[in-house]
Amino acid sequence: MRYTRPVWLTHSGEKKDFEVYSCHVSPDGSRLVTAAGDGHVRVWSTEAIFKAADPSFNGPKQLASMSYHSGTIHTVRFSSNGRYLASGADDKIVCVYTLDPHPPSHAASFGTDEPPPVETWRIYRRLIGHDNDVQDLGWSYDSSILVSVGLDSKVVVWSGYTFEKLKTISGHQSLVKGITFDPANKYFATASDDRTIKLWRFNPPGPNSTSHDQMSNFALETTITSPFVTSPLTTYFRRCSWSPDGNHIAAANAVNGPVSSVAIINRGSWDGDIHLIGHEGPVEACAFSPRLFSKVPPSKQPVDSKGQPHSNLVTVIACAGQDKALSVWITSNPRPLVITQDMALKAISDLAWSPDGRNLFVTSLDGSIICVSFEPGELGYEVSLEETEKTLEKFGAGRRGAGILEGTNGLLLEEQSREGEIRGVEGRMGALMGDGPSGQDVTVNGNGVPTPAQTSGPKPNGVNPGPDSRNGQVNGSSGGVGEAQKASEDQNKEKLERLKSRVTITKDGKKRIAPLLLSSSGGHESSLPRSQLMSASTNAQGVKADAPQSILDLSKPYDGLPKGGLASLLLGNKRKLAAVEGAEDGQAEKRLALTAMDGSVPILSNTSEGLVPSRPTATPTGQHPTPDFVRPAVTNASLTLSQLRLAVPKIRSHIVQTYGGVSTNPSNINGILPTEAPRADLVIEARNPSQLPASGKPQDQEPCRVTVTRRGQPIWQDFLPRSTLLVTGNKDYWAAACEDGSVYAWTPAGRRIINAMVLESQPVILECQEKWLLCVTAVGMCYVWDIKTLCSPHPPVSLAPVLDVAVHSLQDHLTHGPALTSAHLNSEGRIVVTLSNGDGFAYSPSMYVWQRLSELWWAVGSQYWNSTGSSVGDLRSSSGQGEGQNVSAGVIPFLERGTTSETMVRGKAYMLQRLVKQLLSREGYEGFESSVSVAHLENRIAAAMMLGSKDEFQVYLLMYAKRLGAEGLKTKVEELLRGLLGGIYGDMDGIQDVEEKARRNAEDRRWGSNTDLLCGWPRKTLLKEVILILGKNRELQRITVPYANIIGVTESHGEEDSAMVI
Repeated sequence: MRYTRPVWLTHSGEKKDFEVYSCHVSPDGSRLVTAAGDGHVRVWSTEAIFKAADPSFNGPKQLASMSYHSGTIHTVRFSSNGRYLASGADDKIVCVYTLDPHPPSHAASFGTDEPPPVETWRIYRRLIGHDNDVQDLGWSYDSSILVSVGLDSKVVVWSGYTFEKLKTISGHQSLVKGITFDPANKYFATASDDRTIKLWRFNPPGPNSTSHDQMSNFALETTITSPFVTSPLTTYFRRCSWSPDGNHIAAANAVNGPVSSVAIINRGSWDGDIHLIGHEGPVEACAFSPRLFSKVPPSKQPVDSKGQPHSNLVTVIACAGQDKALSVWITSNPRPLVITQDMALKAISDLAWSPDGRNLFVTSLDGSIICVSFEPGELGYEVSLEETEKTLEKFGAGRRGAGILEGTNGLLLEEQSREGEIRGVEGRMGALMGDGPSGQDVTVNGNGVPTPAQTSGPKPNGVNPGPDSRNGQVNGSSGGVGEAQKASEDQNKEKLERLKSRVTITKDGKKRIAPLLLSSSGGHESSLPRSQLMSASTNAQGVKADAPQSILDLSKPYDGLPKGGLASLLLGNKRKLAAVEGAEDGQAEKRLALTAMDGSVPILSNTSEGLVPSRPTATPTGQHPTPDFVRPAVTNASLTLSQLRLAVPKIRSHIVQTYGGVSTNPSNINGILPTEAPRADLVIEARNPSQLPASGKPQDQEPCRVTVTRRGQPIWQDFLPRSTLLVTGNKDYWAAACEDGSVYAWTPAGRRIINAMVLESQPVILECQEKWLLCVTAVGMCYVWDIKTLCSPHPPVSLAPVLDVAVHSLQDHLTHGPALTSAHLNSEGRIVVTLSNGDGFAYSPSMYVWQRLSELWWAVGSQYWNSTGSSVGDLRSSSGQGEGQNVSAGVIPFLERGTTSETMVRGKAYMLQRLVKQLLSREGYEGFESSVSVAHLENRIAAAMMLGSKDEFQVYLLMYAKRLGAEGLKTKVEELLRGLLGGIYGDMDGIQDVEEKARRNAEDRRWGSNTDLLCGWPRKTLLKEVILILGKNRELQRITVPYANIIGVTESHGEEDSAMVI
């Protein structure tokens, strides 16, 4: 071991040397950077330090000096890729520098004795996000994020690509003085004066990630307190370090009873039962050597049965602090390898190892910078970097080498891929700065007219009951866009004028014009935050919401409860009417009495028990209120023997359904009378007899009257012998279901299309979607009919499999099973159902089986679970291909939102999430998160292909390709490209038979089929987009370059492809 302290290696001042607070070595080992109280960041040549005793060495010593801070600099760190250098100071700013490849254009600054610069480090970014001194910095091992901590108790996460602030974490209760990153790139740890170390789990963000994408990222994993209960608060730093094998964290400023120590925290259990004791004062800095060591030379290492070298690997750690002593430890020895007392005159502030693990740099507050060099074999024998990578693989480390280029075509492919990525970043930054176009309309499937489905969430059936649907333009219509926008503007302007001139009468009888709240006028979009602000803003700017999300934290309180919490939800709020209305002296009761004289029925009564629903009574005028229902439906005897029993709707006296299918409100899903008057042009009404028949005999039953009106004018009328339970309809037909299990259908003009279809029990759900009609009976049978061709795509289907009948029949005791919450059809006649346990299913008519599309497992295990409420149906495609086709938009996001809502309200996911968190730290489950996330994307792709959801299939396919490239899954990448290639070069042009060509185009739901389309997209377009996404991964270029050559991607370099908006 040799100590080197060159005289020139210092931050010198006029009277004394300034305190040196931090140091770090570049990844290539050629530069040492230091920071001191003089406000300068100095870059030194390590070669000059190592050869300081050699008088023949005449190379440069100080390479550069930067003074962009206005105060003392506390920390400096090189990025792991060596591209950037970051510094943090007491001016609350983090500066990021980059090396200019051009030689310096100037000599030393005038008036100073600084040596002329050898390198030019230019300021790249100034990051403002702290309210107090910045104490420490840390880069992730893939340089995707930079984390800064400071005396404001905040942990700020910055993007390593755009240096945008991704998240501010306020988890600590006191000053934060240290940070270290997991070499497996799964966690980072922060040390604070609140006597805790907090572990934060993160997923590396992508180049296009924004703060909105990372809202659920950087979640708290655990808090470690036991080794720091009585630790002193006098240290300036708490610089901790993570071992290169990922197994341990060395925590500074720990205590073992009354003695200062360094706590060694074990990964997984996160306990600190090991202490390094030997320092007389608090330890401020710890640093693991970046290399693993072996006790024996590589040539003498024992081998296992497979011929692989096998030896016990050890790590080396250096510790220093306020006692001015340096200690070096090896994990195989309980005693320190060396202790150097009084190494400096003041406390040691920072430690930094060279990448080869043979040199240690020490900085002190007395201004000294010392290099400690170890002889070969003194610490052990370094193992290869491949061995270090193997030790990290068990923790799911995804670090891979730069790879080798597969020729010039691979370089061209990589360049095109990165150009597209950079364009996405520049476009997003330009939109944030106001350079891009604003006010873009969100369209679905090429529809240029905004519909209610786009403002209140995607319809589960992919139908937008807007003005364009009445004209028969559904899913792909773009006609009348300008007229619709102009009419909408005129309507908003008229509404605004009416609101401005609204007159109100005060209590004293004076007339006043009510003030108008501009944000609610409807003339312009409100500037207040909205629930869909995240998805709307990102999609409007053309940004993909495809970055992996962190696991949904279902253990947090759900903020969807009403005011008053759970007690209010269960028991209600008993309040006086006067307190609600703000009235005094009985004014509210007087108004209720006046309204009752006109025959109106109040909805609430002010009683001694608070506000209770009012009981309708006969009014003085003789009018009687309409009852909620006439009587229960007469159930069929088959229900007593049925495996399933669903609730049958009660017979109501008046049933109204507007044009466009059932409402999205679950309470009105069966066509019950809505609380507001229908606004549609066409309305179907069914009036059941509510009194005794005219004959006076109970066994005689009057018919049910069915009427269809347009704007109040009757179009046709019909009578049914039995009472009606449900009605529905659209522009193609009307339908009604009666209590005897019969279903009737009429044309728009009132002609009966088919004889009464008789079912085995009463219908409980009646749903229409274009030409398809769905009926679910009380015994759980689902019928689907094509009303135009009068046929069915498949036999009746039972709901027994999706209601867990097989699971519950295997249990010893009866348990509460899930309930059916909704049943819908998509545009291709697929049955889509949701259950009360959050699961979503769809029936595959080609395989005659139910398929589970959404479940709780994905919510707690996948990084891609949509926990923000953003809809994939909001993503746009500018391709003109596939217009007029029946595609289903928004089905999968609708099911996943239902799963999130059910699990958060009912609290079913907490136990499963706790189990998953325990599994993540166990050996053998290192790739759990990655495997579940990839499987979730594969599940989405299969669901979109089965449902025929064209746009969703495209989005999920590109997300899947990006994840495969990040994981480096070569076999799956090759399989994906081979499946996309399919029949691109099939002889479709040579087929003269029109029916044969149509049949082959219709069979585009199989990966290897001989068609030129895949789920409505040209295979060549999809393959090109996937290749461009995978092109920047050099380790995959041996697979991607041949496919790029086949479709001519490398030959058309520089051409713009407007087929998709990524």
